[in-house]
Amino acid sequence: MERKELGMEKLTLASGSPRRAEILRAVRWPFEAMAMDIDETLRDGEGAEEAVERLALEKALAAAKLCQSGLVLGADTAVVVDSKFLGKPVDEEDARRMLRLLSGRWHDVLTGVALVRASGSGARAVARERTEVRFAPMSEEEIDWYVRSGEPMDKAGAYAVQGRAALFVEEIRGDFWNIVGLPVRLVYELAAKV
Repeated sequence: MERKELGMEKLTLASGSPRRAEILRAVRWPFEAMAMDIDETLRDGEGAEEAVERLALEKALAAAKLCQSGLVLGADTAVVVDSKFLGKPVDEEDARRMLRLLSGRWHDVLTGVALVRASGSGARAVARERTEVRFAPMSEEEIDWYVRSGEPMDKAGAYAVQGRAALFVEEIRGDFWNIVGLPVRLVYELAAKV
């Protein structure tokens, strides 16, 4: 059975994220990456769930305008604790603040996924994945060590579950790949609809 029959036609990934690219390569889903620079500012009164879906769709639509045909994938990930939206840290102190918030607690990782048919047919599908993650309590020494590693600096919520932060993750409820940045099973399900 060919990949296209499985709903794995070649994608245009509207992202420069190396983690999303790694996930698609891991499942051998053919793709080309096209980073999209869009305004990711939250709108007044917008919740994280709505924001990740909106931003994923905006990324996919922006890339679709540059493609002649095919399926375009947009994604956006957010970390949420106590209704606080944790994006990428602006500096090391911001990363420490985020890690203190996560220490010893549960939080949600939300990823919005949008697939858009670039041919102009208007076909699209948008959804989100939610995964719960519990961090072990982290000492100030552990937080400083992790921040000094540089790993938190370009990650939503200031951590990479597939990296050194794995030392502090006690429990996960839901899709592991969602935490990394792309719930590939959800992408597969949506691709069948578009």
